[in-house]
Amino acid sequence: MVVNFQDVPTTARVPFVFVEIDPSLAGIGPAIQEYRALVVGQRLTAGLIPENTLLQATSADQVGEAFGRGSIVHNMAQAFFAANRVTEAWFIGVDDGVGSVAATYTVTVTGTATENGSIFLYIAGRRMVVPVISGDVQNAIATNISAAIAASAFASELPVTAAAVANVVTLTARNKGTQGNAIDVRLNHNLGEETPSGFTVVIVSAVVGATDPSFANAIAAMGDLQFHTIAVGLTDTTTIGLWNSELADRFGPIEQKDGHAFFANDDTHSNLVSFGASLNGRHTTVLGFKNYLSSPWEVAASVTGLAAKFAQADPARPFQTLELVGILGNDPGDRFTFTERDLLLKNGIATVITDELGVVRVERLITSNRVNEQGVVSTAFLDFNTLATLSFLRFDFRRQFLNTFPRFKLASDGTKFGAGQAVVTPSVVRAWALGVFRQWEERALVEGFEQFEQDLIVERSVTDRNRIDILLPPDLVNQLLIAGVSLRFLQ
Repeated sequence: MVVNFQDVPTTARVPFVFVEIDPSLAGIGPAIQEYRALVVGQRLTAGLIPENTLLQATSADQVGEAFGRGSIVHNMAQAFFAANRVTEAWFIGVDDGVGSVAATYTVTVTGTATENGSIFLYIAGRRMVVPVISGDVQNAIATNISAAIAASAFASELPVTAAAVANVVTLTARNKGTQGNAIDVRLNHNLGEETPSGFTVVIVSAVVGATDPSFANAIAAMGDLQFHTIAVGLTDTTTIGLWNSELADRFGPIEQKDGHAFFANDDTHSNLVSFGASLNGRHTTVLGFKNYLSSPWEVAASVTGLAAKFAQADPARPFQTLELVGILGNDPGDRFTFTERDLLLKNGIATVITDELGVVRVERLITSNRVNEQGVVSTAFLDFNTLATLSFLRFDFRRQFLNTFPRFKLASDGTKFGAGQAVVTPSVVRAWALGVFRQWEERALVEGFEQFEQDLIVERSVTDRNRIDILLPPDLVNQLLIAGVSLRFLQ
């Protein structure tokens, strides 16, 4: 038997006991794929860190200080950390677009209060309570609304600033661009909340936000770091296309830096269906809903946090019913029906739902991929679970292969080499691959060993004798998403 040593000399003559430490077997067996998450959104110039700069952070306060409190990326950080405090998290802030316009809303008070009470004002899901005393006139009430916003515990994190002139309070989005148009401003969301009599409060969109920034430089700022889940705070076809193109390159066999980007869109059902039909990316997910109190970018960040946390633990386990902690959904009248949600899922839009208790939960995380390269409708990459599972299998197979066969020689089957030699043959690799499949099977990531064994191909390349080619045909385990029951009763 010949033992292959790494460091022990074979020609030494001085009496000694040479003991080297070989960790190659310590890495055998499936591992946890450590996730790294990225959150990208617009920043404020008040931030301490320039735009398109990577920041690793462990709290939303750090992000707020770095990129400006109340900025889109700050709000996204709050939502992400509410959902996930265990995954390594990084952030990038992007400046507003050149020549962009900030969205504004007006809160107009008309009349005089005839009873005591309170105004319950919600801005991006944050609740402000404004005391009202009988006899208060409209200008005073408007001033009190502005003061209550400034004095609230949420003042520094609100996505708007407030200013009162006469009987009108103007809310101006901190970040310019179209995202400001999605900020929810409303009265009396919770049961029992109502405006005191004698006056009215009318909320309207006054100025439509316009001109968004490009996220191309933010993508470049990622460098060579791998980010497994990415929350993007801007949802338009151009931005989604940029991210999908970048992530498709990273997913390829050369880079192998798999990642998936999450977006969110708050719109009418018909607009969401049309929007989803305009997309086709297997590395992006767009969540669709209508009239959420929380902002779309917060929903995207929350789902990104959940996806990172639970896919790292088990990439094949479905995500339905997971709660988006801190996200406020919509009123019953704005919730999509089963038929409407089914149509969204058939047009590339993932769904979240608000349950009867007002809790927002994941329903189904599908990708934007609708057709394959030939333009034929395909469900191969329909669910995010599929990509997450494939990502793990590739990561684990590569890691175990490198740990099992480091610096090995390659020979054909039937070669009569001595025991203990660092030599591998196709049959040895095949047997090893079957063992790896059994490990995956035990973790409920794959199924169908007989099929895998039959279809597995391991052969020495005929063009490069230093290369071994492997065809892995795993049958991925599926998710329990639908149950069909026929209830046949007797009477």
